[in-house]
Amino acid sequence: MKFDDVLVHLGEFGWYQKRLYFLVCIPSMLSALQSLSVIFQLDIPSHRCSLGPNDTYQVQDAHHSYLFNMSIPWEADRDKQVLSSCQIYQHPQNGSHSNNSTTPCSSWVFDRSTYESTLTEEFNIVCEDRALRSHTNMAGFAGQLVGAFLMGLLSDIFGRRPLFLFNLIMEAVLGIGTAFAPNVYAFMVFRALGNMCRIASFTCAFVLAMELTGPSKRVFVGIVIEIYWCMGLFTLGLIAYFVRHWQTLQLIAAAPTTLYFLFYWIVPESPRWLISRGRIPEAQAIIQKVASVNGVKLPEGVLEKVTVDDQEKSVRVTQMFTTPYLLFITLIIFYNWFVASVVYYGLGLNVQNLSGDIYVNFTIANIVELASYIMCVTLLNRLGRKFLQCGCMLLGGIACVTTMFPVIYGNSSLDWVTVALSMVGKFGASGAFAIVFVYTAELFPTVVRNSGVGVSSFFARIGGMVSPYIADLGVLVGGDLKVALPLIVFGGLSIVAGLLTLFLPETLKRRLPETIEDAKNMRNSSRKANYPMGQTSQQSDISSVKLENFKSTALNKF
Repeated sequence: MKFDDVLVHLGEFGWYQKRLYFLVCIPSMLSALQSLSVIFQLDIPSHRCSLGPNDTYQVQDAHHSYLFNMSIPWEADRDKQVLSSCQIYQHPQNGSHSNNSTTPCSSWVFDRSTYESTLTEEFNIVCEDRALRSHTNMAGFAGQLVGAFLMGLLSDIFGRRPLFLFNLIMEAVLGIGTAFAPNVYAFMVFRALGNMCRIASFTCAFVLAMELTGPSKRVFVGIVIEIYWCMGLFTLGLIAYFVRHWQTLQLIAAAPTTLYFLFYWIVPESPRWLISRGRIPEAQAIIQKVASVNGVKLPEGVLEKVTVDDQEKSVRVTQMFTTPYLLFITLIIFYNWFVASVVYYGLGLNVQNLSGDIYVNFTIANIVELASYIMCVTLLNRLGRKFLQCGCMLLGGIACVTTMFPVIYGNSSLDWVTVALSMVGKFGASGAFAIVFVYTAELFPTVVRNSGVGVSSFFARIGGMVSPYIADLGVLVGGDLKVALPLIVFGGLSIVAGLLTLFLPETLKRRLPETIEDAKNMRNSSRKANYPMGQTSQQSDISSVKLENFKSTALNKF
């Protein structure tokens, strides 16, 4: 008897699974706190060259104003003049600037009206070193990439529970240690290792919960966890509003992870994994506990007959490259994952560069993201995958590209238009990120579905590593395009992805392809699936997909 058949008797999503799933969602919410806390920690406050040890960014008196006016050149910033952030006169206070050349300064004073302290201020990540901010964000995504692949393999060897508990301990230690990083390079290392452990612990726990959940409920548990991620983002915005010091913010965000040790007595090992390793008595004990908590009685002899699902015949994902059509749609899928990740993370980081209050912008972006998930759940089975994926990409892309007009032809009074268009872009990117997983799982045939979703997720992580550099293009370039340039790049990528999606076949109410030959015929196929009474197309389609396909629906944001 297959383990999924046992779950039918146990209850596909009974009280035991619900309780375990809630615990799994806690790391999701806490991961959001630390994953995106860099939006505030690495924000660059207004700054200028320092005139001496007692200098401040705020004007102290008339004499102080005279000193920095004579010492620091002015430069254009869109429709106004501001003091240079990085240059100082070689011979200050000489009374004439006509022949007075400038030189880069080595110390700065920062505006303290928004933050008490930021990482960029403490380690002087400005001017010639401003690219270090992008490197720091990239290091975090690189840690995710390593953690997702390395720890996933180790959990298959040593079990879900041991890897989960080990990474929880390391996550707490590294999260707290990050607050005491002595320099930006140490911060990069702590952040990379911390993200590696965060995604590893979450992956182990999430897979464990999925392996105890019945097929018809796996899409539900894969989508709801996105709501917990948003709850974490709202919590982060609230904490950051009241805590303006980067070290204190880091400690508060990391502090709840110290309670993870309680999982030692609560989280079990995966019975599927135990059975696959021949540890039948241990698996039977856990199954009996699930049955007891769920209030069900298993039929006689079920525990003695339980086995894991047979593995399907191995077919390489490269089989999707064997014809021009398959190669074309596969590359479109990979590109959509890459763009969805680039734009989602990039717009999140770009909140730092938008005008207006960063806390208000961050909260609006979170509301927009939550609304996009609700939209997807409501319309995915009504309008179809292709229409929604294309629509979200085009909506977000056009909104982002349109920001060039208020920036180039307007003035600072139109900054709210840029912020609004950026939020529309975030709505589209969040929706596309949620839809692309379901769409991919239905486009790849059964024999390569696991590896296909895995490779697609790999492209998403590459996109995450690229996104900080695009988000910081405006900081590196400066000038009138400081705000608009990243949005224009995100918009251009999204528009191309949306248009390419039109070449993909629709999968709504279609039977899932099972073989490479089925995939070849998707373009001309009009077969409608016969669904059981009361079951939606998405439930029927996705419930037939292998368990491994659902691991990445929530993992791509951690």
